[in-house]
Amino acid sequence: MPNRSTDSLFQLVKSLEKSEKRNFKLYVKRNTDSEELKIIQLFDALDKMSDYDESQILKRAKSIKKQQLSNIKANLYKQILSSLRLIKEEDNIDIRLHEQMDHARILFNKGLYLQSLKLLERLKETARAYQQLTFLQQALFFEKKIETLYITRSMQDRADRLTDESEAVNAQLTLVNNLSNLALQLYSWYIKHGHARNEKDLKSAKSFFDKHLPPGTSQASGFYEQLYLYQAYVWYAFIRQDFEEYYTYSKRWVSLFADFPGLLKVETANYIKGMHNLMSAEFALLNEEQLATSIKQFEAFVKQKYLEENENNRILAYQYLYTARLNLYFLRGTFTKGLRLVPFLEDMLKEYGLYLDTHRVLVFYYKIASLYFGSGNNEKAIDYLNRIINQKGDLRTDLQGYARLLHLIAHYELGNFELLEYLIKSVYRYMAKMGNLSKVEEEIFDFLRRSFHVGAHALKPEFEKLLGKLRKYEGNPLEARTFAYLDVISWLESKISGVHVQDVIREKFLLGKRK
Repeated sequence: MPNRSTDSLFQLVKSLEKSEKRNFKLYVKRNTDSEELKIIQLFDALDKMSDYDESQILKRAKSIKKQQLSNIKANLYKQILSSLRLIKEEDNIDIRLHEQMDHARILFNKGLYLQSLKLLERLKETARAYQQLTFLQQALFFEKKIETLYITRSMQDRADRLTDESEAVNAQLTLVNNLSNLALQLYSWYIKHGHARNEKDLKSAKSFFDKHLPPGTSQASGFYEQLYLYQAYVWYAFIRQDFEEYYTYSKRWVSLFADFPGLLKVETANYIKGMHNLMSAEFALLNEEQLATSIKQFEAFVKQKYLEENENNRILAYQYLYTARLNLYFLRGTFTKGLRLVPFLEDMLKEYGLYLDTHRVLVFYYKIASLYFGSGNNEKAIDYLNRIINQKGDLRTDLQGYARLLHLIAHYELGNFELLEYLIKSVYRYMAKMGNLSKVEEEIFDFLRRSFHVGAHALKPEFEKLLGKLRKYEGNPLEARTFAYLDVISWLESKISGVHVQDVIREKFLLGKRK
């Protein structure tokens, strides 16, 4: 895993672009005094560092004493954010609305009530246009405060109108809040547990979904109500591995931005996440043609100027784009070709390791390991699988389990039989403890135990026997996760035919046999 400093100020400085650094220095130098000169010295020292080191800071910024460092760091952090607020104001609807609210409060404090109300009316128009319900609620609350404290005579029926507006916004916010809670909880369930492993998990997910799905969702017409409703259905379908439903609601999630085009720049991250799920659904359904089309659409989107100017969205978009490209190599059976991306991915993980969540990094490691395994390079596959296995914590226990299973099979391919006996027991215990053992996995473990006592000449019939058993489970939703993480069917076919896994998958792809 990338080992980067977690000092907040250092992270902020390193995230700045050249134009932002230049703007910051101009902003600070507007009033030059000794304190601000120290801030610039600290900024320059941090900017030149590759890793955070306080002793080096004090050597480079000699005018800063050790006891001053903490206060100057806090001041620098605040000044950087203030300078960024000025240049990012037009790019961010939240910042614009915050500024309008601040101006309305200033006018109110000056006793200019009618001017304040007029500005709040403009704020509400903007908030409605961009579906910013919380700002709309704040503006209404402020309007009611002004009307309660002062007789403005701004509108005869104003009390009734403000009351109706407030009730409508509160009802909409309640629905949005309940749906966003449901979507978040379902996503959290998946991150902790992965796909449903058994009937108990299916019943648990269904019970939770039915209990927390709020009434009135069929009448949801606003952007955010629909967005969180579709997200909830996406996670619910994904947990159950109902990939048809997963595709349906991912498609609706993405299409929502066509219905509300003004929200694309406001909720760019949610569009990116929606496209990621749509492409993942196409991969799960083995729809190579549609996945290739979606990747082209997403590549065009990634080139948008406003995306390039937002570091968070840019990093998010590129990690999902390269995930989709890797998936396309898997579908086409071109694993060796996909390995060309590995150096770039390694650089990306190193450069942006500070900003990538652990879950996403582990997924990349597993996909890279799968590329090496499919192309016949088991040693390299094991190297990447070890990065997952050695990761501490209980995040994505399903991924940890399948990393261990693939790790075990890679050692089997290498003929490391002395190690295998220990690994089989260890991996079996791990997956059983996590509740991860499916019928397919039980069959695989049973085969691996028996294979120690079978001569090389008799292995092919054993592979054929195992293949026949596993084919019976291909249509079982509770067994789908094993086939999704590890194409064990293609592996067995490769052992029977004596070729690499990628050659088997490539032949299926070319013959159109993968349905």
